[in-house]
Amino acid sequence: MKVDNMRRIDFWVGVPLCALLTAVSWLWRRVRPATARKTGRDILFIELSEMGSTILADPAMRRVQDNFPDARLYFLIFAANRPSLEITGTISPEQVLTIRADNFVSLALDSLRAIWTMRRLDLMASIDLELFSRYSALLTFLSGAKQRVGFYRFHNEGLYRGELLTHRVAYNPHMHIAKNFLSLVEALSEPQDTVPFSKSIFSDDDIRLVPHAPDPTLLAGFRSRLLDAYPVLARHPRWIILNPNSSELMPLRRWPVERYLELARRLLEQDGVALVLTGTASERPEAEAIAAQLGSERVAVLCGFTRLTELPLLYSLSEAMVTNDSGPAHFAAPSGLRTVVLFGPETPALYGALNPNARFVFAGLACSPCVSASNHRKSACTEARCMTAITVEAVVAQLAQ
Repeated sequence: MKVDNMRRIDFWVGVPLCALLTAVSWLWRRVRPATARKTGRDILFIELSEMGSTILADPAMRRVQDNFPDARLYFLIFAANRPSLEITGTISPEQVLTIRADNFVSLALDSLRAIWTMRRLDLMASIDLELFSRYSALLTFLSGAKQRVGFYRFHNEGLYRGELLTHRVAYNPHMHIAKNFLSLVEALSEPQDTVPFSKSIFSDDDIRLVPHAPDPTLLAGFRSRLLDAYPVLARHPRWIILNPNSSELMPLRRWPVERYLELARRLLEQDGVALVLTGTASERPEAEAIAAQLGSERVAVLCGFTRLTELPLLYSLSEAMVTNDSGPAHFAAPSGLRTVVLFGPETPALYGALNPNARFVFAGLACSPCVSASNHRKSACTEARCMTAITVEAVVAQLAQ
């Protein structure tokens, strides 16, 4: 389903449903007899739409394991994004719930199935990681969890999501999103009358990822398959990944193809360098067009060749990567790959990859960043000068560090 259609559904269906369930919940609390409720032991995370956010949320998931060692962790995500959870492996595959978002019918049916499944769990809490999505707020409420944690707008201009949360956390637009996710978890340990949640202090050490070391057998098998398909990579051992794509959620994040071409030509002047273009199978034609313009045998187009879960293997074999601000920047973080990430409509101060070897290039125009939780990450911009302002020289300089 197209992103704009999902946004329309979230508004036209989400707003009245949030208002209706808020009223029903208010009436129910006043007419039902006061009875003790079972506490539960399971904790559910809900983050549906962005694969990179599952990596950014990993410190929060590990904090739950520390704070509630007896809890079983579950995760609800769109089916297409499920493989991103396998990169860190914090959530067991059998404890991942999915919803298909191919069309409205599958979205509705799978939502009902997910609600039925969630209510059968022994939920202590549901934690909504989405930034003011009405859809995720509804799922959090309907999960049946006694404690429902999420971001709340308070006196801000954030999107209306009803009064469905028991733990209303203040989203901090000046703090990295991974720390905001940690604040959702810490809310469960604070007094119930805290306003707003969460009054905690987080350091950069709190959001370090656990380094990922690939299984040697899997790595050897992947390398063999890769070299069989692309023998040129065996002759040029310095692999540099270029990821010129960005999700349809925000096409403004793309650095111009002409800049990637210029960067690629500069890199190919170096001895032993082979360029690896990555992306999904649907992005292969664009990557092949880039390779054709470069006219070099030292360019391998891997779009559709590697599964998402194999990307950490590729990262461990590579020297560096240049990417738009998108999922691969975060997928590479557990491997520690030297990564240059190009930012424009968003800022690395809030969404930088949790990778000590990542370098961020951000022009800092007066209008940038232009997307946030309060505008549903939708910009009025028609010309992404924040991306065209990033020069090839600046990227080359960061790669050399």
